[in-house]
Amino acid sequence: MEWNVLNIIAIIAFSFSGAIVALQEKYDVFGVYILGLTASFGGGIIRNLLIGVPIKPIWEQGILLQTALVAITVIYFLPRKWITSWNRWNDFFDAIGLSAFTIQGAIFAIQLNLPLGGIILSSVITGIGGGIIRDVLAGRKPILFSQEIYAVWALIVGLILGEGWIQTDNSGQLFVLFVVISVLRILSIIYKWHLRLRNLDSDSDTQSVNNWKKIFTSLH
Repeated sequence: MEWNVLNIIAIIAFSFSGAIVALQEKYDVFGVYILGLTASFGGGIIRNLLIGVPIKPIWEQGILLQTALVAITVIYFLPRKWITSWNRWNDFFDAIGLSAFTIQGAIFAIQLNLPLGGIILSSVITGIGGGIIRDVLAGRKPILFSQEIYAVWALIVGLILGEGWIQTDNSGQLFVLFVVISVLRILSIIYKWHLRLRNLDSDSDTQSVNNWKKIFTSLH
């Protein structure tokens, strides 16, 4: 039950996200559906490739494919004024999809009896894979490769579930984890939480050196 619910939540969220990005980039109707579908199913495909599990084609996904198509259609036909603030809504849907898919990916690996490393990898790839493909097809710099905190949340989910700190058969605990990760992802966007960025610009290096000098001077 938890598996199916997480799948559907993530599929809807990333379908919305992919379709909104395609509309913002002025893609035609074919591009909207392609971007929506790749955002929804790309992470699972990459995950299966990496851990050596047979890949189920998109057209054999049954209710999940139907759900994705309906979600994309809804976004495509929404009034323009409803999606003019696309970035805010896209961030929200991306956070929901990331949270649901990372948990689903970890559960998938646990069911295959993979070690902790495999569980974390499955969680991360399932969570971020579709978003990476979406951004690449849209000609954007993937969030993963900038300083913004993104994949860290997926890594944390994999660690928590892989270590057994939250039981995969406990719906209540999984729901709490889902909400917490979604909220943390949204907060990281609002408050611009970043990983440390090494800038090779000479001015930035000079400023960094000056900062370190101030620190050492204050210690004496």
